[in-house]
Amino acid sequence: MASPSAPFDDDDNNGSGRLLARESAGDNAPALSISEISALLKRTVEDRFGFVRVRGELSGVKRAASGHLYASLKDENARLDGVMWRGNVQRLNFRPEDGVEVIATGKLTTYPGRSNYQIVIDRMEIAGEGALLALLAKLKARLEGEGLFDPARKQTLPFLPRVIGVVTSPTGAVIRDILHRLSDRFPTRVVVWPVLVQGQGAGAQIANAVRGFSDLPEGGPIPRPDLVIVARGGGSIEDLWCFNEEEVVRAVADCTIPIISAVGHETDTTLCDFAADLRAPTPTAAAELAVPVQAELAALVADLNARQRRALARQLAQAKERLEARSQRLPQPQTLLQGQAQRVDDLAERLRRALLHRTEIAGSLLARHAGALRPALLTTRLEREAERLAARRLRPEVLLQRIDHARGKVEALDRLRRSLDPKAPLQRGYVLVTAPDGHVVRTREDAALRPVLSLEFADGKLDVSTGAVPPPARPAPKPRTAATPGNQQELF
Repeated sequence: MASPSAPFDDDDNNGSGRLLARESAGDNAPALSISEISALLKRTVEDRFGFVRVRGELSGVKRAASGHLYASLKDENARLDGVMWRGNVQRLNFRPEDGVEVIATGKLTTYPGRSNYQIVIDRMEIAGEGALLALLAKLKARLEGEGLFDPARKQTLPFLPRVIGVVTSPTGAVIRDILHRLSDRFPTRVVVWPVLVQGQGAGAQIANAVRGFSDLPEGGPIPRPDLVIVARGGGSIEDLWCFNEEEVVRAVADCTIPIISAVGHETDTTLCDFAADLRAPTPTAAAELAVPVQAELAALVADLNARQRRALARQLAQAKERLEARSQRLPQPQTLLQGQAQRVDDLAERLRRALLHRTEIAGSLLARHAGALRPALLTTRLEREAERLAARRLRPEVLLQRIDHARGKVEALDRLRRSLDPKAPLQRGYVLVTAPDGHVVRTREDAALRPVLSLEFADGKLDVSTGAVPPPARPAPKPRTAATPGNQQELF
């Protein structure tokens, strides 16, 4: 039986019944902290799996605000979390999406905060051409759903652009083929925006070039193109992948300048071709579609000029024939003037006879009145008119008499005015009683109905209150309605 002073001494060799953990000397299994065991696991995993390549399908892809990429790689039976830091994300040649099968290269590590392991991805590639085509089909369907490939968005290409902008590599054979074909067909000014057409960062450069051409102002130091060509030679789907990037497709679709996509050979197709206003099978074909043939235009202009001359000559000949045919049906000028000439002769004869008759009448009138124009008669008439004028001459006594008569009339009117002045009696002590509205109060009955009266004396007015209650206002009579014409309904 154990003593009370050491109740647990019998359990030293049995750890399952121990209440307090004890460490004895020589113990080779000391207790580790959580951080220590996590660090040991992290070191072991990173040393053992410092470089691995993992193939799997992306799931739960998320781009953090810091630029880091978080995703999971999975297959039929397992799942592995992964993280890709911002610097490596910026070097990706494609946009990671859920469902894309990739091969990730990196190292395995642990994350003590969640007690799990994950892969830190340094490089990520699409696992095979099939996965790349699946990613391409998925991106195409999404962009097509947004309407970026809608034919209604397409712009009409200019017939003869003055300036053509080309987005391509400045050292490849593509730019030489385009310049050579333009020189053969119609020499035009070309502005080249040099970009990478393959590899890391090519998509961003192509998108910036397209947006740069679109943002050029009119009349600036760099001429704004009337047409833009995005061109590259042939290659594999991986080589042409930068023209499938979403950034490039959106830049091409939003370009305000008509744009031709000439990427790859005739059998190569990229999403840039669907977003462009026109797809050319090759860069050389793009140059042929951009400008017409100068010689053909000159021949066409010459042919149109010749046709115009022939048409004018034919119209002139037809007009001449019609003029000659109509002139033959016109009467001779002498025939048209014969009747008018005869009429002029007739009127001239009538005028001569009328003048002679008028002269004869005037002579007879002059002879009849000539006897009354004797000097004695004229002198007698002149003296009589002079006497009449002297009789009508104004005399001062007549004017003074009329003035005295008018003065008497004015004075009589003034006396009448003073006698009729209603305020004249005020000077003799009378009072003029009026209502506030200016109405003259003439009777006691009328004054009793006025609460206020105005008394006007010779030296001013005085308002007095009578204490009378004003009569209620009479209601306004209702307007009579016009009698409506009687009809059959008024009988009921």
